[in-house]
Amino acid sequence: MKTIHKLTISAFFLIGMITLQSCTTDDDSSSSNMNNDAQIMEAQSIANTGTWIITNFNDSGQNETGDFNGYTFDFGSDGVLTATNGTNTLTGTWSITDDSNSSSDDDSSDDDDDDIDFNIFFPVSDSSDFEDLNDDWDIVSVTENRIELRDVSGGNGGIDILVFERN
Repeated sequence: MKTIHKLTISAFFLIGMITLQSCTTDDDSSSSNMNNDAQIMEAQSIANTGTWIITNFNDSGQNETGDFNGYTFDFGSDGVLTATNGTNTLTGTWSITDDSNSSSDDDSSDDDDDDIDFNIFFPVSDSSDFEDLNDDWDIVSVTENRIELRDVSGGNGGIDILVFERN
Protein backbone atom coordinates (compact mmCIF):
# COMPACT_ATOMS: atom_id res chain seq x y z
CA MET A 1 0.00 0.00 0.00
CA LYS A 2 2.84 2.39 0.86
CA THR A 3 4.43 1.67 -2.53
CA ILE A 4 1.22 2.56 -4.40
CA HIS A 5 0.89 5.72 -2.31
CA LYS A 6 4.51 6.72 -3.09
CA LEU A 7 4.00 5.98 -6.79
CA THR A 8 0.83 8.09 -6.87
CA ILE A 9 2.58 11.01 -5.14
CA SER A 10 5.57 10.66 -7.48
CA ALA A 11 3.29 10.59 -10.52
CA PHE A 12 1.46 13.74 -9.38
CA PHE A 13 4.79 15.44 -8.67
CA LEU A 14 6.11 14.49 -12.11
CA ILE A 15 2.93 15.69 -13.86
CA GLY A 16 3.11 18.93 -11.87
CA MET A 17 6.73 19.53 -12.91
CA ILE A 18 5.94 18.86 -16.57
CA THR A 19 2.96 21.20 -16.38
CA LEU A 20 5.05 23.97 -14.83
CA GLN A 21 7.73 23.56 -17.49
CA SER A 22 5.22 23.83 -20.32
CA CYS A 23 3.53 26.90 -18.83
CA THR A 24 6.51 29.22 -18.83
CA THR A 25 5.83 32.62 -20.33
CA ASP A 26 7.82 33.99 -23.23
CA ASP A 27 8.63 37.56 -22.27
CA ASP A 28 11.04 38.00 -25.18
CA SER A 29 8.35 39.15 -27.62
CA SER A 30 6.70 41.57 -25.20
CA SER A 31 10.01 43.09 -24.09
CA SER A 32 11.08 43.28 -27.74
CA ASN A 33 7.84 45.10 -28.62
CA MET A 34 8.32 47.52 -25.72
CA ASN A 35 11.91 48.09 -26.85
CA ASN A 36 10.73 48.69 -30.43
CA ASP A 37 8.06 51.11 -29.20
CA ALA A 38 10.70 53.12 -27.34
CA GLN A 39 12.99 53.11 -30.39
CA ILE A 40 10.13 54.18 -32.64
CA MET A 41 9.20 57.07 -30.34
CA GLU A 42 12.82 58.21 -30.11
CA ALA A 43 13.35 58.03 -33.90
CA GLN A 44 10.10 59.94 -34.53
CA SER A 45 11.11 62.63 -32.06
CA ILE A 46 14.51 63.05 -33.69
CA ALA A 47 13.15 63.03 -37.26
CA ASN A 48 10.48 65.66 -36.68
CA THR A 49 12.89 68.10 -35.07
CA GLY A 50 14.34 70.50 -37.62
CA THR A 51 14.94 69.99 -41.31
CA TRP A 52 17.10 67.42 -43.04
CA ILE A 53 19.07 67.02 -46.26
CA ILE A 54 20.01 63.87 -48.16
CA THR A 55 23.77 63.39 -47.95
CA ASN A 56 23.83 59.93 -49.52
CA PHE A 57 21.40 58.13 -51.78
CA ASN A 58 22.86 55.01 -53.31
CA ASP A 59 20.44 53.08 -55.52
CA SER A 60 21.81 49.54 -55.97
CA GLY A 61 25.38 50.76 -56.33
CA GLN A 62 24.64 53.99 -58.21
CA ASN A 63 25.20 57.27 -56.38
CA GLU A 64 22.09 59.38 -57.02
CA THR A 65 22.56 61.84 -54.17
CA GLY A 66 22.74 64.73 -56.66
CA ASP A 67 19.09 64.18 -57.60
CA PHE A 68 18.14 65.77 -54.27
CA ASN A 69 20.71 68.59 -54.05
CA GLY A 70 19.12 71.77 -52.72
CA TYR A 71 16.13 70.00 -51.16
CA THR A 72 15.38 70.16 -47.47
CA PHE A 73 13.06 67.61 -45.87
CA ASP A 74 10.68 68.32 -43.01
CA PHE A 75 9.29 65.27 -41.21
CA GLY A 76 6.21 66.81 -39.60
CA SER A 77 4.83 65.45 -36.35
CA ASP A 78 1.52 64.86 -38.15
CA GLY A 79 3.07 62.38 -40.62
CA VAL A 80 3.37 64.92 -43.42
CA LEU A 81 6.69 64.91 -45.25
CA THR A 82 7.61 68.08 -47.13
CA ALA A 83 10.54 68.40 -49.53
CA THR A 84 11.36 71.84 -50.86
CA ASN A 85 14.19 73.50 -52.76
CA GLY A 86 12.82 77.04 -52.62
CA THR A 87 11.11 76.71 -55.99
CA ASN A 88 9.49 73.29 -55.94
CA THR A 89 7.64 71.73 -53.00
CA LEU A 90 6.55 68.10 -52.81
CA THR A 91 4.31 66.80 -50.08
CA GLY A 92 4.16 63.17 -49.02
CA THR A 93 3.84 61.07 -45.91
CA TRP A 94 6.20 59.38 -43.50
CA SER A 95 5.94 57.06 -40.54
CA ILE A 96 8.04 54.75 -38.43
CA THR A 97 6.56 51.33 -37.75
CA ASP A 98 7.46 47.96 -36.36
CA ASP A 99 8.50 45.66 -39.23
CA SER A 100 6.13 42.95 -37.99
CA ASN A 101 3.27 45.27 -39.05
CA SER A 102 4.65 45.51 -42.58
CA SER A 103 3.07 43.54 -45.39
CA SER A 104 6.14 44.01 -47.56
CA ASP A 105 8.09 40.99 -48.73
CA ASP A 106 11.22 42.87 -49.76
CA ASP A 107 12.98 42.67 -46.40
CA SER A 108 16.23 40.78 -46.56
CA SER A 109 16.29 37.29 -45.12
CA ASP A 110 18.96 38.18 -42.54
CA ASP A 111 16.71 40.81 -40.98
CA ASP A 112 14.88 39.68 -37.88
CA ASP A 113 11.35 40.52 -36.78
CA ASP A 114 12.61 43.32 -34.51
CA ASP A 115 13.43 45.69 -37.39
CA ILE A 116 11.84 49.08 -37.48
CA ASP A 117 10.72 50.56 -40.80
CA PHE A 118 11.06 54.20 -41.79
CA ASN A 119 8.25 54.58 -44.35
CA ILE A 120 8.39 57.30 -47.00
CA PHE A 121 5.79 57.96 -49.66
CA PHE A 122 5.54 60.78 -52.20
CA PRO A 123 2.55 60.61 -54.61
CA VAL A 124 4.63 61.11 -57.76
CA SER A 125 4.96 59.42 -61.13
CA ASP A 126 7.33 56.50 -61.65
CA SER A 127 9.66 58.79 -63.61
CA SER A 128 10.18 61.18 -60.67
CA ASP A 129 13.43 60.99 -58.70
CA PHE A 130 11.30 61.13 -55.55
CA GLU A 131 9.63 57.82 -56.48
CA ASP A 132 12.97 56.16 -55.62
CA LEU A 133 12.52 57.31 -52.01
CA ASN A 134 9.12 55.60 -51.68
CA ASP A 135 9.77 52.53 -49.58
CA ASP A 136 9.66 50.90 -46.17
CA TRP A 137 13.31 51.51 -45.31
CA ASP A 138 15.03 49.54 -42.56
CA ILE A 139 16.61 51.82 -39.96
CA VAL A 140 20.34 51.24 -39.67
CA SER A 141 20.95 54.01 -37.14
CA VAL A 142 19.42 57.20 -35.80
CA THR A 143 21.34 59.92 -33.98
CA GLU A 144 20.48 63.53 -33.23
CA ASN A 145 22.07 64.60 -36.54
CA ARG A 146 21.90 61.54 -38.83
CA ILE A 147 19.33 58.99 -39.99
CA GLU A 148 20.77 56.06 -41.95
CA LEU A 149 18.38 53.76 -43.82
CA ARG A 150 18.75 50.75 -46.09
CA ASP A 151 16.53 48.64 -48.29
CA VAL A 152 16.98 45.43 -50.21
CA SER A 153 15.42 45.95 -53.64
CA GLY A 154 12.59 43.56 -54.32
CA GLY A 155 13.44 43.00 -57.99
CA ASN A 156 17.20 42.71 -58.28
CA GLY A 157 18.25 42.20 -54.65
CA GLY A 158 20.49 45.27 -54.75
CA ILE A 159 20.97 47.29 -51.59
CA ASP A 160 19.81 50.91 -51.47
CA ILE A 161 21.23 53.33 -48.90
CA LEU A 162 19.56 56.60 -47.87
CA VAL A 163 21.17 58.98 -45.38
CA PHE A 164 19.57 62.15 -44.02
CA GLU A 165 21.61 64.64 -42.02
CA ARG A 166 20.28 67.54 -40.01
CA ASN A 167 20.34 70.74 -42.03
